[in-house]
Amino acid sequence: MTLFLPKARLAASLTLLSLATPVLALDPGDARLTVRGEVLHFDTENLDEDQPGEIVTEDIDRFREILQTNPQVTELQLNSGGGSIYASSEIAWIVADVGLNTTVDGECVSACVDIFLAGARRRMTLGSKIGFHRRSWSPDSVESYYEDLREGQGWNTPFDFGSWIYEDTQREMYDYLSYLVERGVEAGFAIETLQVDSGDEWYPSRLRLMAAGVLREESR
Repeated sequence: MTLFLPKARLAASLTLLSLATPVLALDPGDARLTVRGEVLHFDTENLDEDQPGEIVTEDIDRFREILQTNPQVTELQLNSGGGSIYASSEIAWIVADVGLNTTVDGECVSACVDIFLAGARRRMTLGSKIGFHRRSWSPDSVESYYEDLREGQGWNTPFDFGSWIYEDTQREMYDYLSYLVERGVEAGFAIETLQVDSGDEWYPSRLRLMAAGVLREESR
């Protein structure tokens, strides 16, 4: 049912609503992080072209500042296709330290899931999705990393670097799987999240997410 209000009543209703649930952004041009009452919204998808459409390292300080200045916030609502693994890990640490609940409203994919799993209570609105895939590292980024750090790391040849990558990847996968299990995710499900290539997504059903401990009503 659609409710139509006369203009005067509609204006009055909107005024009361804005007083009851103030909307605050960290800065006037930042639509990615907003506070509505006790909920901090992090949306990297519905943005202007001049804003980053993914999780970036600059978000770490933004999260910390907005939570420090808004102590009433108890929940983080997410809609993001992912981004920086480093940034998501640091933000997840903040979320867990503050003790926020987390909710997906839209999609939460890849690095976004790290942040979501930091929540004490974890929910997903009807019609929303949580997606998993393997991590990736683009050839250009690999080359840049090698050129920038090879002298300091003692990589005399690309083969030395390749050997380091092999070991580092195993460490990263250990840390990733350990984090999921630590956050209450069933170990077999955690391993399954590695089945899909980085160019694709695996969206488990709500029932599967509940059974695996991804969604939960109470912290352990």
